[in-house]
Amino acid sequence: MPKTPLSLPQVRTIGLMQPMTWLVLAWRDMARAGWISFAHGLALTALGGVILALAHNRFWLLAGALSGFMVVAPVLATSLYALSRALEQRQPAGMAVVLKTWFNWQNSHINKWGNDYWCMVQFGLLLALAATGWVLTSAAFITLLTPVPVNTPMDFMRHVVLANDGWLFELWLALGSLLAAPIFASSVVAMPLLLDRRASLRLAVLTSWQVVVANPLPMAFWAALILGFTLLGLGSLLLGLIFVMPMLGHASWHAYRDLVDASSLPLRDTSAPQGQRSGVAS
Repeated sequence: MPKTPLSLPQVRTIGLMQPMTWLVLAWRDMARAGWISFAHGLALTALGGVILALAHNRFWLLAGALSGFMVVAPVLATSLYALSRALEQRQPAGMAVVLKTWFNWQNSHINKWGNDYWCMVQFGLLLALAATGWVLTSAAFITLLTPVPVNTPMDFMRHVVLANDGWLFELWLALGSLLAAPIFASSVVAMPLLLDRRASLRLAVLTSWQVVVANPLPMAFWAALILGFTLLGLGSLLLGLIFVMPMLGHASWHAYRDLVDASSLPLRDTSAPQGQRSGVAS
């Protein structure tokens, strides 16, 4: 039998500056959710601190590990999407939402062997695999092409960033961008969509790509904002990530609600009311 064509949800076009609205809505959600949002930021900052402690004297590994950590951030922020969804639906947004997101998401599935049941796990594993690949690639790139061992941040600055006799830093950035661009395009709305609706992993990723194709300049601006705030958080000895990570997580939910009309897909949690589009709900 011929396969049924994959029907993607409708994608909206937005203005160039719309990502700034997502950040404003994110701060509103952080204020309404309170400590639970900042607890996410603190947990992710602590995880970054563990990476820093384990690789502080191996900067050839640290550079890739911290950037790889950012690759899996869309999965780590899943419960932040759930908190924003709860606030949008005027439901309590507390620890119960977080626990349900991470431990009880499978209860609404009848077929435990279906692809829909494992889609979020699959996406997390794919991002983790991409992050691991980048860590290994980055480490090999730096250690093989630098003239001296790179063990500290100063070594990285001196022999990679400020090197006078080559283009090593530019090549390293280009290599990272080559990996980051398709990951961003695949994940910009995929995880919120998988959380919100019963969708296959393939449908979520294709929808995410469709969003980028339909809104190239706003998505480029959004990617630049994510990169800029992330670098700001990393440059503040990770302390800024306490605020940056929940802000970007909540903003990503509002990005999904603005960019995708998923009303044609069934809700993942059938007990939840139909959510209103962000910017309309108060």
